[in-house]
Amino acid sequence: MFAHTGRIDTGIKIMFTRGVAMSLALAVTAAPHRMPANTRAHACETCAARRSSICGAMHDQDLGRLAAIRAPQTVAPGQTFLEEGEPATHFFNIIEGAVKVYKLMADGRRQITGFLFAGDLLGLAFNESYTYSAEAITTVRICRFPRRPLERLLDEFPKMEKRLLAMASNELAAAQAQMMLLGRKTAHERIASFLLSLAERQERLGDGDEVLHLPMTRTDIADFLGLTTETASRVFTSLKKRGYITLESSDRVRITDRDELEELASGLE
Repeated sequence: MFAHTGRIDTGIKIMFTRGVAMSLALAVTAAPHRMPANTRAHACETCAARRSSICGAMHDQDLGRLAAIRAPQTVAPGQTFLEEGEPATHFFNIIEGAVKVYKLMADGRRQITGFLFAGDLLGLAFNESYTYSAEAITTVRICRFPRRPLERLLDEFPKMEKRLLAMASNELAAAQAQMMLLGRKTAHERIASFLLSLAERQERLGDGDEVLHLPMTRTDIADFLGLTTETASRVFTSLKKRGYITLESSDRVRITDRDELEELASGLE
């Protein structure tokens, strides 16, 4: 075990133990500077991720209750802030940035199980430990909520509890889709499905632009889709040659023929 001191953007000096999971084993060594309650509530009211997150189920007049228990945190790219097997003491709501969640095998091999963005919630656990790890891909801003106080709020605000249940159901549906993708689809079908899922997410958030932002590396995409990095790169090039997509940069892809891409993803091509 090792200890490391650091500072998060709330001005709290903290000590980490057992790895770099910032959410766990916090030892406060200096009194935190707290914003006034009305300031914290205003930050929630104006949050860009509110509409798509669990907070969107609360009325403006009730946000102060939620703001009172949240702790804003900024996570640097490449930093793990939630570790599989650690006590599930907090929920994490992503405000900005991209996160990859993954599981590790005993021999050190890693399987990425998903990519999460603004509005997504991490830390849903039906037992006492986290079932996956989470690492920031880009600079990530999150709101950290202690599990027990948030659960008490859910009891008081049924709409929030209903939103949380919907998010858990979406996670289950995504896991089932991933099983189908890994078990039955070809490499081309997997990449096509992945791009379309990102496009559908943008549309749900009100962004109809066909330009997709891919902050993750090709290696991350390959890991998530059960491919080698070389195969994933070849498929991207193949889809470009077919005219289905345009590679505007390493992290920006434009869908230029959605109908064909959808046929490919469905196995109809």
